[in-house]
Amino acid sequence: MKLIINTPGTYVSKVGECFQVKNDKIKQQYSARKVEQIIMTTRSALTTDAIELAIENNIDIVFLKSTGKPLARVWHSKLGSISTIRRKQLFLQDNAMGLELVKEWITQKMQNQISHLNKLSVNRRDNRKDIIKEAVEKINTQIKNINNIPKAKYIEQVRDTIQGYEGNASRIYFGVLSKLIPTEYKFSGRSKNPAKDEFNAMLNYGYGIMYSNVEKACILSGLDPYIGIMHTDNYNKKALVFDLIEMYRGYIDEIVFKLFSTKKVKKAFFDEVENGGFYLNQEGKKLLIGEYNEYLQKKIKYKGRNIEFQNIIQYDCHNIANRILKEEAV
Repeated sequence: MKLIINTPGTYVSKVGECFQVKNDKIKQQYSARKVEQIIMTTRSALTTDAIELAIENNIDIVFLKSTGKPLARVWHSKLGSISTIRRKQLFLQDNAMGLELVKEWITQKMQNQISHLNKLSVNRRDNRKDIIKEAVEKINTQIKNINNIPKAKYIEQVRDTIQGYEGNASRIYFGVLSKLIPTEYKFSGRSKNPAKDEFNAMLNYGYGIMYSNVEKACILSGLDPYIGIMHTDNYNKKALVFDLIEMYRGYIDEIVFKLFSTKKVKKAFFDEVENGGFYLNQEGKKLLIGEYNEYLQKKIKYKGRNIEFQNIIQYDCHNIANRILKEEAV
């Protein structure tokens, strides 16, 4: 289980072989054997004894900013062949395998967008069904464009081209979502922190939670999260995490869109900043995290296997690490 501490004033300590979570409303203990990750948000506390208990039990601890992005982490990881993987990662920008991986990641992102739109098309009888169909066809065209990029080219030669196709698909996709969402929450494209609207504010926080999962999966698989292929320009940024998270954004999109379309979201779940923009507040975070935790347990068909969503990212990262290790030309 994931132990997510998102209530201000919550204090996490060690009692025997358990984590004790205490605030004004609750006092509860969780066995360390059942906890796989602890996520701490702002205005909460964790004792050093509790940190030691987590390390002894190989439990990952992630500290999040108020925006949902990871601030820091503590872990005890058992890494294998990390030096070899890291060395080979450094050369992925300069060989065909690097381009092959990026094409797979971006087309997977687009396939997820198509899958989401197709689900939203079911049982529709109005003209929006045709709008979805047209969007799916256009995104499929972007997938074909990426797949038609010659294998012999390096990523540096086609980075801008791939980003162009990716951007086209995203504009089409989010344009349709805006038409399908309840009228009071319609939005105009993607916007980052601070988000220009409530939908993007919840998306941003959801992506932040997913970001921490991708980073952890990289580390436990022996991949260096700082060595990316598509994203390379940001010094001291976890570029590989930016690369890999593209494959999983669609799952957050589905969760967030469902919350809005089923009218579980309230205007009161957002704080508006002075200069314009929105952030998800504690009540909103509680709603999203609860839905996300349920989704983690859900089994989905993935690459020919029935697998729990919470295991997909780790499964992919292990496969990527193994492919890099086995690649002779790297």
